[in-house]
Amino acid sequence: MKKFKISILAVMAMTATFITGCSSDDDAPAPVNEEEVITTLTATLTPVGGGAAITLQSRDLDGDGPDAPVITVSGNLAASTTYNGAIVLLNETETPAENITLEVEEEDDEHQFFFTTTTSLNITTANLNLDGNGNPLGTTFDVTTGAASTGSYTITLRHEPTKPNTGLSDAGGETDISVTFPVTIQ
Repeated sequence: MKKFKISILAVMAMTATFITGCSSDDDAPAPVNEEEVITTLTATLTPVGGGAAITLQSRDLDGDGPDAPVITVSGNLAASTTYNGAIVLLNETETPAENITLEVEEEDDEHQFFFTTTTSLNITTANLNLDGNGNPLGTTFDVTTGAASTGSYTITLRHEPTKPNTGLSDAGGETDISVTFPVTIQ
């Protein structure tokens, strides 16, 4: 009879060890939101009231490869003019090319475009479209030019920025893409 009691006690001890040895680490891991590949950024600036659109484009078909992005500007901006702007982001490593702009707009609270210039360029960017919380997104925007000038116009997309923010300097997050275009206003 003592053997039976010892066996039951041994089994109970082993069961207790097994139960306490298993931790509750079975929480589901946080879903990973893989960053999309962005090979091409195209910003189209269409003059309000008509006229030829200006296209700013960066294509980097080898991604982090050895080739530098090809940056093109289709023309000069007119002085004292307002343009409606729209951005399209593509992943051209896929066939057909994947439109990443759609994902950015679906996850609008996790993205924001920022537009910066050198001080010599007479240009302002305003009226960015908004995310679902009323904060700037920037897939569409307005550009207003001043007097003739030349300089750099940089478009930066941040992933998971702090919103609201006062600009790129306090936005935080990670840069998905940033491109600097040489711009002339005449």
